[in-house]
This record gives sequence, C-alpha cells and structure tokens, in this order.
Amino acid sequence: MKRAARKNSGRPQKLGDQIQRELSDLVQRELRDPRVGMVTITSVDVSPDLSHAKVFFTILEQQKLAETTAGLKRSAGFLRSQLAKRIKLYTTPELRFVYDESVERATGFPA
Repeated sequence: MKRAARKNSGRPQKLGDQIQRELSDLVQRELRDPRVGMVTITSVDVSPDLSHAKVFFTILEQQKLAETTAGLKRSAGFLRSQLAKRIKLYTTPELRFVYDESVERATGFPA
C-alpha cells in the first residue's frame, strides 16, 4: 500500500521544473544553431518513469516556427548531454520539443 502512495510523489514535477530552468539557460547561452532564436521554455512534463520529457516552448516570430522546431529537434541530443552534466540522474530523459499553443489561445492571436 505504501508503495502506491509513494508512486504519486511530486518527483517528476520537481525534475521538470529543474529541467526547465537548465534548458532555458542552455538554449540562451550554449546553443549555437542559427535557426533557434528567441525561444522561451514554458514548461516541461516528465513521464512517471523519468525516461521522457516533453518540453513546451514559445517563440516571438510565428513565421519561423517550422525552422525553430527543426533546430530544437536537431539540438536535442546536444541539449540532453549538457543537461546530463548539470543534473545528476541515472538516465537523463529523452527530450521532445512541442510548440506551446496555450499562449496564443490566451492572447487571442491566431498563428
């Protein structure tokens, strides 16, 4: 019984918050891909087994969405390796980048 209660711990959420902070810094300071400009990491959802992380992001220039997404997907391996150096885990989650449309829906601007 106790194991089931522990399974719903806040560890994935805490790890997601830490990954969000570290990725924001890495994208701003370390990433050299010209396709990735002003990117904001809005949230990170980590799977319960900590093996996958869905990274939600927004950008200022909507017309560059396709190339920014391609740049982030291309840089996922580099970002994951840099993340592994900053966060000590048994395995670093695989990063999947997803455009966050909630900001657009909140402001009422179409894509």
